[in-house]
Amino acid sequence: MTRLGLRARVTAAFAVGALLLAASMALFSYDLTRRSLLEERERTAVRAAYYDAAVVRSGLDTDSPDVVAVLRSLDTGSSRRPLLHLSDGWYARTAEIGGRAIPAELQHLVRSGQPGVQRVRIDGQPTLLVGIPLSGGVGYYELTSLREVEETLQVVGLALTAVAIMVAGAGAALGWYATRHSVRPLTAVADAAERIAAGDFTTRLDPTTDPDLTRLSSSFNHMVDQLVRRNERDRRFAADVSHELRSPLQTLAAAASVLTRRRGHHDERTATAAGLVADEVARFQRLVDDLIDLARTEQPAQRESVDIGVLARDACRARALPEQLVQVRAGTLTEWRVDRRRVEQILLNLLDNAVSYGGGPAAVRLSLDDDGVGVIDVEDDGPGVPDTDREIIFDRFVRGRAAHARAGTDGTGLGLALVAQHAAAHGGRATVVDREPRGARFRVELPEVR
Repeated sequence: MTRLGLRARVTAAFAVGALLLAASMALFSYDLTRRSLLEERERTAVRAAYYDAAVVRSGLDTDSPDVVAVLRSLDTGSSRRPLLHLSDGWYARTAEIGGRAIPAELQHLVRSGQPGVQRVRIDGQPTLLVGIPLSGGVGYYELTSLREVEETLQVVGLALTAVAIMVAGAGAALGWYATRHSVRPLTAVADAAERIAAGDFTTRLDPTTDPDLTRLSSSFNHMVDQLVRRNERDRRFAADVSHELRSPLQTLAAAASVLTRRRGHHDERTATAAGLVADEVARFQRLVDDLIDLARTEQPAQRESVDIGVLARDACRARALPEQLVQVRAGTLTEWRVDRRRVEQILLNLLDNAVSYGGGPAAVRLSLDDDGVGVIDVEDDGPGVPDTDREIIFDRFVRGRAAHARAGTDGTGLGLALVAQHAAAHGGRATVVDREPRGARFRVELPEVR
């Protein structure tokens, strides 16, 4: 399940909070408006019903009253309908209204001599019933339509719902705006951290006037300063140690060379020991050279315009390999903006790796995608790289299983680490995948080479 980001969660919280607040206010306002309208309509209907009941009482107080004429004399308008209950039955101005419309509870209440008010629905329409007892067991009822009140309440409900939705949208917009400004410092920190991870140790956070964020920027910049000093100290230590080792190593190499040339004058054991010493001194020299190169990789790449095709063919010639190994994808521009020394080292190390552990290089492919990312693929015919080794093979002093499985493996474990470091200095990366039908494909991606 995908987890929402901080900005999405804060925006959703603002929206839900605004919606709950708006819904609560809308419900309260709707209930208050509903009660006010109904109570006002009920008071008006009761007053009108008592007035009409008085008219009916006076009209019936004759020797031979005309009940229908009395009811028709009432000024009830279109919203009120009178209904009279006498001992001989129900009377109304129209035949559509009868005693069935009056609930039994209200009839019982009026017959007992007490007035009553009740809200019911008649033929699907909301109606207010007012029952008033008259003398002689006569009951007067007046039916007042509440349709206008119901329509008004519907309009009010729709308006309050629309307002609640708009308030929720405004809350979401406010939350997005607030998080956009509150998360901006975190975005700046993330961007700065990415640039530092890519090797740009000059990156710093700009000072802020916000007192709550001053400590963040100052602490981050102090951390970067400490990291730069520590890396520089480590790099300088490795470089100094490597340089200090060069003089005694040259002396040892010269002595080993003398011993090697005079192997014929020594017995077999001494000659073998001299050969081993010479081999280890040579390996030690390569290790020191790689350490010096590794110390230099901490510096940012110095980009310049380089013909990558020519550089790849020169690398093949330097390793006594055919230039035909270099293949440029059709339509690819070979003028790349890269660090010449670093890319040359990438090509040489990948070719050395293919020769030593991959059965020799099969192809060196160069391509450039539409986003300006240059891709260098070096393919070999070896046994490939197991999945468990692909994540660690570019670490320092790590050698894959193929290196241990072959005889004469005198590598330092720094060749592919240098490839990864040089790629990272360009803001890119180094990976390895399987090649069909067999072998491995070492890929280096270099962004922004155009």
